[in-house]
Amino acid sequence: MIPIAKPLIGEEEINAVTEVMRSGTIAEGQKVKDFEAAFADHTGTSHAVAVNSGTAALHAALLSHNIGAGDEVITTPFTFVATSNSVLFTGARPVFADIDEKTFNIDPESIIEKITPRTKAIIPVHLYGQAADMKKIMEIAEDHDLIVIEDACQAHGATYEGRKVGSFGTGTFSFYPTKNMTTGEGGMITTDDKNIAQRARMIRSHGSKQRYFHEMLGYNLRMTDIAAAIGLVQLRKLDDFNRARISNARYLSEKLNKITGLKLPVIDRRCGHVFHQYTLRISSSSVSRDEVVSFLNNKGIGTGIYYPLPIHKQPFYKEMGFNDFLTISEKAATEVFSLPVHPAINTADLDMISEVTRDALKILF
Repeated sequence: MIPIAKPLIGEEEINAVTEVMRSGTIAEGQKVKDFEAAFADHTGTSHAVAVNSGTAALHAALLSHNIGAGDEVITTPFTFVATSNSVLFTGARPVFADIDEKTFNIDPESIIEKITPRTKAIIPVHLYGQAADMKKIMEIAEDHDLIVIEDACQAHGATYEGRKVGSFGTGTFSFYPTKNMTTGEGGMITTDDKNIAQRARMIRSHGSKQRYFHEMLGYNLRMTDIAAAIGLVQLRKLDDFNRARISNARYLSEKLNKITGLKLPVIDRRCGHVFHQYTLRISSSSVSRDEVVSFLNNKGIGTGIYYPLPIHKQPFYKEMGFNDFLTISEKAATEVFSLPVHPAINTADLDMISEVTRDALKILF
């Protein structure tokens, strides 16, 4: 089986962890500070705050902006549930805007339609490794005095008009093992606002600037030096990882071009897409996405469906009264599937992936 994702952990990461273990400082320490500084430099931001997951990054970022009960936060339903769950954690309510049918990112026009007097923030998700339309989103935010919190959990190193994601509003990142870089588990908040950075640091550590003096309600969201040591090594490799993903995606697109019933990923010319996922779309009602995925899996090609059920259709959200009708998101959920594009695959793997995908569409169409 060619897996849909595979973390690349080498001797450098193993040695970095061993060094930390031998040092005796394995919780949050100097390695975390070094990782924060390196990640801030990478994104072109003034501050970075390390936490223990991407979900924690979203939660702490929202709290740092004083988002809470009575507030509304506009986001996309076509993403992992952590994005909107983090809004619920604060007592605020997510409001779902529909997506652009080509890029699958949140549609700025739909955002405008969802703004109410309660709206306080927008969370665009840079889905699959491609930036959302940040020019329009930032204009909307400025016009309506809204906060922007970027969910860049799938987009480490991605750019919009040459600028790194995570540097437009308050950025949030995940370092889960399947991401473009990993720390095992972990997350990061990026910002140019020193007050937001300070609040995020307090929130991650029980509301404290000074040990045993607690100025606000906080949590235990700290990253360990073990995770940060892995992250420092992975960050140095990130550009090479992303170049491999981009090259693999280009190779697949050349091989899969002009197949009847199949739509290739659309790259916004303003964006530097880093292909966290290489996501295709079945464009014919005579072919079932699930049949294609089953065919591929049976032939040894790992696939992913991101995401088969939009958040507003999830049982938990329906119980809370969400009854949105978001046609583009709902249709995409029945048609998208992803193929392996990670740096661990080689040309022979890519040839096999493309050949089996061609066979699948030829036989099933």
